[in-house]
Amino acid sequence: MDMDNNTWSMPRIGDKAPEFRAMTTHGKLNFPSDYAGKWKILFSHPADFTPVCTTEFLAFAKMQKEFEALNTQIVGLSVDSLSSHIAWVRNIEEKIEWDGAKNVEIGFPIIVDLSKKVSTLYGMIMPGESNNACVRAVFFIDPADKIRAIIYYPLNLGRNFDEIKRVIVGLQTSDAHEVAMPANWQPGKDVVLHYPVTTDDAKARVAEEGVTCHEWYLCSKKL
Repeated sequence: MDMDNNTWSMPRIGDKAPEFRAMTTHGKLNFPSDYAGKWKILFSHPADFTPVCTTEFLAFAKMQKEFEALNTQIVGLSVDSLSSHIAWVRNIEEKIEWDGAKNVEIGFPIIVDLSKKVSTLYGMIMPGESNNACVRAVFFIDPADKIRAIIYYPLNLGRNFDEIKRVIVGLQTSDAHEVAMPANWQPGKDVVLHYPVTTDDAKARVAEEGVTCHEWYLCSKKL
C-alpha cells in the first residue's frame, strides 16, 4: 500500500498472491491456503443479476469439470452481498439457458466483498471504469501461490473462456517441459524452445532430434 497516496497497487506477475479471509457462497475461505497444491483462477465480475456476468457464469459452469481435470480451482468475486450471490446462482441454475448451457450447477465459490477489501487488494476496481463495481479481472495463480498471469476486461466485454483455459494449459505445459508457447498456440501444436544462452546452446539445438530451427534463436518442436 502506498501510504502517501492511500491507494493500493495491483499485484504483479511473479508476486505471491495476496492472502485474505472472506465469506463465500460455500462458507468461510482462507485464500490461497485453502487450495494448497492447486492452480487457482480468481476472477471478479461487476455485479450479480446483470446480463454479461450471467453469460460468463454459465460459461464457467459448463467448463468447470475441464478446469477440475487441470487441477484448477475457480473462485469468483463481486462487491454484492451473500444473499444476492445465492439468489442469483439459484436463478441461473433454475431458469437461464444460454449458448447450450441449461440447468447447470455453479459449483465454485463466490466471494462476498461488500467492503471492497479483496477487490481493492487485487486492484479489481478501476475508477476510470467504475467506482462501485469490479472490472472483469482474472488472476492465474500456481500451486506455489505465485501469480503467473493476469487478464483484465472492461465492464462491457465478456471474457473468452477458451483463452482462459488455454492460459492454464500453456502455463502447466511450460512448467512441465521447460518450453514456451508461440503466438496463437493451442494444445497439441508445436512449442518453442527458450532463447539460447550461449552459442553452444544454439548449435546444440540445431542438432537436437525433433527440433526445427527456423533461425538460431527460434526453434520449435512437438511434445
